[in-house]
Amino acid sequence: MLKEFKEFAIKGNMIDMAVGIVIGAAFGAIIGSLVDDIIMPLVGMLLGSTDFSALVLGPVNIGLFINAVVKFLIIAWALFIVVKGINSFKKKEETKPAPPATPPAQEVLLAEIRDLL
Repeated sequence: MLKEFKEFAIKGNMIDMAVGIVIGAAFGAIIGSLVDDIIMPLVGMLLGSTDFSALVLGPVNIGLFINAVVKFLIIAWALFIVVKGINSFKKKEETKPAPPATPPAQEVLLAEIRDLL
């Protein structure tokens, strides 16, 4: 059972997924800081409130919700760009023609014998 788990964990897809999760978490933190520390204070200044996250509508904290929506939109846009780039790269690889197949050594020898006769 340990051997099966080792084979499963070492497969490229599993390692790629683990790296993607770690990078995604770090990217989420960067986007969170971008939105919380740069974008939303600028939006708050435009609307006359320096702390946009404190914007409330009755008991509803609408400012935090808007922050979350902005974070989501930025992350979704960035992922769209990454996936679009990966897909275009894959299409370029698929359009490359396959090299012509070389005949086996036996066929080459038989063709040489035939040509000699």
